[in-house]
Amino acid sequence: MSSATRIYHEAIKSLANARAGHGSLAAPTHRAFLDNPLCGDCVEMQVRLCAGRIEALAHDVKGCLLCRAAASLIAKHAIGACEHDIEQVGERVAALLRTQAPAPEGWEDLSLFEPVHGHPSRYRCVELPFHALLAALRAQHAPASPVQ
Repeated sequence: MSSATRIYHEAIKSLANARAGHGSLAAPTHRAFLDNPLCGDCVEMQVRLCAGRIEALAHDVKGCLLCRAAASLIAKHAIGACEHDIEQVGERVAALLRTQAPAPEGWEDLSLFEPVHGHPSRYRCVELPFHALLAALRAQHAPASPVQ
């Protein structure tokens, strides 16, 4: 099996194509836009916070299957999380990719990204939506450039 076949397996394709959370929020309290100029992936993340927790989330991703799948997975799990929770999950994603650490509790489907281990050029594709979410959570309410 080729490395591309292992990385871009059917579960990743399904997660990316599900596009959970894709779109925009009517009234986001926070947003951020991040891109990866090396590969062209772009993520705009919008959130609505209530009492420091994610009440609603939407994203617009222009990128590869891995980036779209990661954003879709975030949309499935991040509601109710606070900034600290997302920081911890982001750290665990980095560890999963770099050292094959286990996926964090409640986010077990992050294990779908285990085949990316050993392909450092693809790590940023998986991590970019997590970084965008953290940037949004840390941002003051201000318009962000939409993904083109």
